Amino acid sequence: MIAVLNLAVDDVESHLVTDPSAPVDASGTATRTGTTEHHLRRMFASLAGMPLSEYVRRRRMSLAASDLVTTNDDLLTIAVRYGYGSTEAFGRAFRAVHGVGPSDARRDGGPLRTQPRIRFHLTVEGSVPMDTRITSLPAVRLIGYAKRVPLIHEGINAHIAEHVASIAVEEVKRLKSLNDTEPSGVLAVSDDLDPDRTEGSELTYLHGVATTAAAPEGLDVIQVPAGDVGSLPNRGSAPASPAGRLGSDLGHLVPVAAVAAAPRTRDRRHPRLRCRSRDRHLRALATRRARIGRRDGAAEDSSSPMWR
Repeated sequence: MIAVLNLAVDDVESHLVTDPSAPVDASGTATRTGTTEHHLRRMFASLAGMPLSEYVRRRRMSLAASDLVTTNDDLLTIAVRYGYGSTEAFGRAFRAVHGVGPSDARRDGGPLRTQPRIRFHLTVEGSVPMDTRITSLPAVRLIGYAKRVPLIHEGINAHIAEHVASIAVEEVKRLKSLNDTEPSGVLAVSDDLDPDRTEGSELTYLHGVATTAAAPEGLDVIQVPAGDVGSLPNRGSAPASPAGRLGSDLGHLVPVAAVAAAPRTRDRRHPRLRCRSRDRHLRALATRRARIGRRDGAAEDSSSPMWR
């Protein structure tokens, strides 16, 4: 399918060079490659992140922008060349892609949003072994200084950096002295996250340590019950390296051992994680499907096991 998609891109580029005003014949490309137009468009949209028609529109406007900036052709000539019957229609389409009108782009030279040519490649993942250690830890308290901050997916979270910088060096030394159990050292704890992990949503960030003793007055506390903990060693600069390692390792780990969040206690900051094996997960899924099959065709009333 990768070869088919690259062939479709080649056809689009060839068509835009020879006759940019005519619509792209996706059905012809699909027929020549032994697939259907529906499947071709669906796979393109899934892998490219945009419909084929949107890609063609962006590429057409990218070429039109190049003509505007590098030639002296009038707007109507360029509009007709790229399939538009008037400068008004061309201007609307141009502005929708580039954010500026054709006249402004010609006068100022931009800013322009150029769509590069897409190429599809096959990437093999899972060839790098994971150094994962799973241990059982007793119930601990995470104590330190907590603050509600927005979730930022990439780069340095300035809100967290500001919070950490506001903690005096003497307080950090005091926290280290209170650490009497694993995990050791000063911890960067994220808790009470939005279930969908939506960027911009709030989370509780705690800069502190783990302890089995009572927390001194004035420190925030997150109670962590006993359970299994996964340890993933990391080397590199923060925050990019830990984030990339988590995304890589957990992407392979989660399908094998389904990680689920248990119901929280009354204090919403108390997390509890549990792991169940892949076999157990598959058995539960098979049981559920069997129940659905037995219920199929029967009356759905309150006595049915699926409706209790």
